[in-house]
Amino acid sequence: MNKLKSVCVYCGSNFNGDLQLRNAIKQLAETLVKQEIRLVYGGGSVGVMGVLADDVLALNGLVTGVIPQFLMDKEVGHKGVTEMIVTENMHQRKQKMADLSDGFIILPGGFGTLEEFFEVLTWLQLGLHNKPIGVLNVNGFYDPLFVQMEMMVQSRFLKPANRDLVFNEADAKILIEKMDDFSAVPDEVWFRDRNLS
Repeated sequence: MNKLKSVCVYCGSNFNGDLQLRNAIKQLAETLVKQEIRLVYGGGSVGVMGVLADDVLALNGLVTGVIPQFLMDKEVGHKGVTEMIVTENMHQRKQKMADLSDGFIILPGGFGTLEEFFEVLTWLQLGLHNKPIGVLNVNGFYDPLFVQMEMMVQSRFLKPANRDLVFNEADAKILIEKMDDFSAVPDEVWFRDRNLS
């Protein structure tokens, strides 16, 4: 249970123009800067990630981008971040982002966002880290995903204790408060006793 100093945000490289999402991004940026939490993100200048980085920078917050060389070569890297770390590939990028962060926040996005979310969630379940994970569930965007997790519990592929490792909030300030108070208690005995109840 430690005060967050840096948060990795996974989010879309597209932005659909939704006003509620735009407002949520702004609220998250304001919350991060007010609480002196550094943003760690994928380094892009486009989509939700670009909007979030711009908002944090506009408030004089700290932003670390982590981007693979091939995306820098495509000129999608943000030119104005506090710090830009260029990696050789996507695997190194994800590892570096995780290493630099005290927690993870998931905003709306596509395949890549979900893949990153479930990777760090799996790492938490396996005890490879003990950092909080929060979904900023804007306008119910991730409601179907939480329904799917409940189905996994009911079907006995997922323990309730592990499903409950994820915070699900629509308000950035509340989400950060809960993440600050997080204490990881994953139930990893599944591979020993095969008991999923």
